[in-house]
Amino acid sequence: NLMQNREFGKYRPTFFCLRDEKLDLLWMIPISSKYEKAAAIREKLISNGKPCRGIVLGEFDGRQAAFLIQNMFPIREEYIDHIHTKNGNPVPVSQEIQKEIRKNVKKLLALNAKGNVVTFTEINRLKEIMLSNSPS
Repeated sequence: NLMQNREFGKYRPTFFCLRDEKLDLLWMIPISSKYEKAAAIREKLISNGKPCRGIVLGEFDGRQAAFLIQNMFPIREEYIDHIHTKNGNPVPVSQEIQKEIRKNVKKLLALNAKGNVVTFTEINRLKEIMLSNSPS
């Protein structure tokens, strides 16, 4: 259930990356340009009285974007092939958005540790694969 490259090799999709120091893994969070679609899903959950920790709305590279925590997955650092840049500089994510993402990831991983299914991806299985293939 990982997101596929639909841009014919043009480095899509783009991900926000969080380091997990305890596991020596990176959590990859897809960044979607389908802001309106994600906003509608988020609003529906909230209007039904449910929390929405799986979608964070914000801005990336000068455009509205949805950070899809619900689609996050773990990888090892050697799988990163480049950083998204603009004019040769890394494209930043605002501190406010980073803080919200980190808070939501922490909460969802805690729920996952208790046996709750919190993502569309099989993060436990992927984590095991990444850790079992980890260089010694």
